[in-house]
Amino acid sequence: MRIGILTGGGDVPGLNSCIKAVVGQCATRDWSVVGFRRGWAGPLNYNHSDPATHDNVVQLNPQSVRTIDRTGGTVLHTSRTNPGAVRESDLPDFLKEDVTFNEEGHADCTPHVLRTIEALGIDALVPIGGDDTLSYAARLHREGVRVVACPKTMDNDVFGTDYCIGFSTAVSRSVEFIHALRTPTGSHERIAVIELFGRNSGETALVSGYLADADRVLISEVSFDIERLAELVVADKHNNPSSYAVVVVSEGASMVGCDVLESGEADAYGHRKLGGIGDAVGSALEQLTGEGIIGQSLAYLMRAGPPDALDRLVATSFGTMAVQALADGKSGLMMALQGGRYRTVPVDSCVSGIKRVDVPRLYNSETYRPVIKQALDTPMFLY
Repeated sequence: MRIGILTGGGDVPGLNSCIKAVVGQCATRDWSVVGFRRGWAGPLNYNHSDPATHDNVVQLNPQSVRTIDRTGGTVLHTSRTNPGAVRESDLPDFLKEDVTFNEEGHADCTPHVLRTIEALGIDALVPIGGDDTLSYAARLHREGVRVVACPKTMDNDVFGTDYCIGFSTAVSRSVEFIHALRTPTGSHERIAVIELFGRNSGETALVSGYLADADRVLISEVSFDIERLAELVVADKHNNPSSYAVVVVSEGASMVGCDVLESGEADAYGHRKLGGIGDAVGSALEQLTGEGIIGQSLAYLMRAGPPDALDRLVATSFGTMAVQALADGKSGLMMALQGGRYRTVPVDSCVSGIKRVDVPRLYNSETYRPVIKQALDTPMFLY
């Protein structure tokens, strides 16, 4: 067999571990592996008759991936390309005569992607990504392509799995930096407002704030009253012997009566860039309380560097499972963790529901704090 593999969406630590596992498992079966570069942009920009486009694919073998798991990110690079909805500005020149655009100005280039897969002799695909990347994998499955997918996202919000590659490292990084920021915050007796990635799900902020013992945690699922928050953090600061307070805020959080802060043009999946709520909260708290503010967005630091042990383990296990599923003649699956056990679910699970923080069970919407009252008999990640 010949396997195609790609990584799409935001990079996370653990992607290289998953790639290495797939390549290694394929090698034991004498299967070859082709890596598409830059996610779904790889097959989109590949033209079988034009060698100038052939750098969109790379042959992978145990020697070429021998050390990649020691680093973060993805050696295959990544993008947020959606071949099912390509804007004219992103369309390869060689396709401009072959497509039509819909009312939104997008072209469906799936027929070309299918031709690319056939031209390269690829028998099955292993896409690694979040719900956007995997939603297109589900589309290819419906088109008859053999697909086994691996979920990744530091937000941990892919429906159908309790865990996604990248989540543990993002939380570990966040806890480390939240504690580090206590040094300047306490020294200057201020209020720290620390913004974390997290579009629609506040799970990363919730767990990071819980483990770092932040005073208040603002999550994407619950709009917050800024005046109420100001009262709470002033009390937190005054009750702290070191005279400071820490607020963790998810980038997708919003004040009561306000929209989520977004900027820029929507990407291929309809998402605009988030960010800025930390600054907005800091400015509002400064005005309402008169206290000094230290504002910090952790942003890409959360996904920088090598994976922690848990992400290495899960990524390696997902890659191993994906190849075993293909060896067993299966396809149309997504690797998953459910209730602490490795399982497989339909690949279109990612678009069959939404995964969000269980607010009534895990969060107090009045005090803006995680509330973990019961751990016994719950899954490892409380979901």
